[in-house]
Amino acid sequence: MVIKSIIEIISFLTIIPVHKFSKSANLESMSKNMHLFPIIGLIIGVLSIPIVIISFHFFNNLISGFLITSFLIIITGIHHTDALADFSDGLMVKGNKEKKYKVMHDPMTGSAGTVAIISYFIGMVVTISSFTGIEKLITSIVISEIIAKYAIVLQAFFSESAWEGYSSLFTKNMKSRRKMIISTTITAISIIMIGQLIQLLIQVLIIGIICCFLIIYISKKNFGGVSGDVMGATNELVRLCCLISLSPSSS
Repeated sequence: MVIKSIIEIISFLTIIPVHKFSKSANLESMSKNMHLFPIIGLIIGVLSIPIVIISFHFFNNLISGFLITSFLIIITGIHHTDALADFSDGLMVKGNKEKKYKVMHDPMTGSAGTVAIISYFIGMVVTISSFTGIEKLITSIVISEIIAKYAIVLQAFFSESAWEGYSSLFTKNMKSRRKMIISTTITAISIIMIGQLIQLLIQVLIIGIICCFLIIYISKKNFGGVSGDVMGATNELVRLCCLISLSPSSS
């Protein structure tokens, strides 16, 4: 049952071709298993390891950063990065909640969204290229992916949906302390096993939680709650902030 749920979430959050194993997957069942998102973060992080090793050994730091960043964006179907652009456009436009909704759902990306994507991409490339040790880089990427997914779960638990849509199911079905405890436990155990340091767990958890609640505050003030775009943007921003905190320059 758990394996089936994980496969369904993989098909939802990534472009990994597991659809034939999840024919019965639907938004309702995936939203009920949202607490398993950190496991998908772990899987994405592990899948990035070959890219990290190859790029680290055959290219300079900046090109390695570019290739690794591209992989992390592409494996999720660019959905989270696109959500970051929509989130930024929604924040920058002046007007009421309805006007912001219209701008965020416009297929055209505005100037704010464009600047956000470029800034994010450059930030990821520069941060990843700052790592000089391959083991530290691999550990940091895997941990950052786990925390990024955990932050989305935390966001759904503490927030309400800004608009009726697919995000409504996730915010509704994550209002469970048991699920939140399970998600936190999965995250903590995964990070301790990978990083082997309680201090590292506390550090990235603090970063993830601060980013999560800051975005919740901004979203509630601007949109009245969170949305799918807000959650996607959270994934990207938390990932970047965690990598920055784990980078050599921050050590």
